[in-house]
Amino acid sequence: MTDPALPVDVLRGQAAYQPWTLRLYDLAIFQVNCRFFWRVPVLELFALFDRNLTEAHLDIGVGTGYLLDRCRAHAPRQAVTLADLNEHSLRHGARRLARYRITTLQADALRALPLPSASFGSASINFLLHCLPGDIRSKARVLDHAAACVRPGGRLFGATVLTQGVRVTPGARAQLAFLNRRGIFHNTHDSLADLRIELAARFPSHRLSVFGCTAVFEAEIP
Repeated sequence: MTDPALPVDVLRGQAAYQPWTLRLYDLAIFQVNCRFFWRVPVLELFALFDRNLTEAHLDIGVGTGYLLDRCRAHAPRQAVTLADLNEHSLRHGARRLARYRITTLQADALRALPLPSASFGSASINFLLHCLPGDIRSKARVLDHAAACVRPGGRLFGATVLTQGVRVTPGARAQLAFLNRRGIFHNTHDSLADLRIELAARFPSHRLSVFGCTAVFEAEIP
């Protein structure tokens, strides 16, 4: 059960993920939003996983588990820990990925994760940051919490939708304004410059690519 003591903005950001909305999630996000609004090819997101996924992986912000399910880089004894505040996403993702060794953890990514330090080879944060309250500078603690769980030399990667310093089409701007008004997104002030600064401050070796209004990042844990 979600902790009612969490900030209202955090609770609102995850409340949209219900069993019935998760059934529509893959179509809405990967076939419609990525293609027509956010302008990031889904093949780029699969490639992101293929380049960085290890046999002991932490996925923070599960959605439906679509990218983990569809990428090709799984090890024979793939172990995946799914961490999300939303219990419906955890259940949905665990069912979808049941062929692997799955552990679930209900947790707020803005707080330190109750996981052993340096215990994973990789961690992903996909389409989560734009749902969290605050600007990129305040959300960057999620990067710290994720990195603390990955051993040195491991990989941290993900994607987020930005509104500042990137190309936002009129359709995407209208859509993002609506999602922000509803409290589903909180990325009105999320900028590419801030994301670049926060990544560089933490990870000497990292890569940041932009597709439309979507930033795709990957880094090596120092």
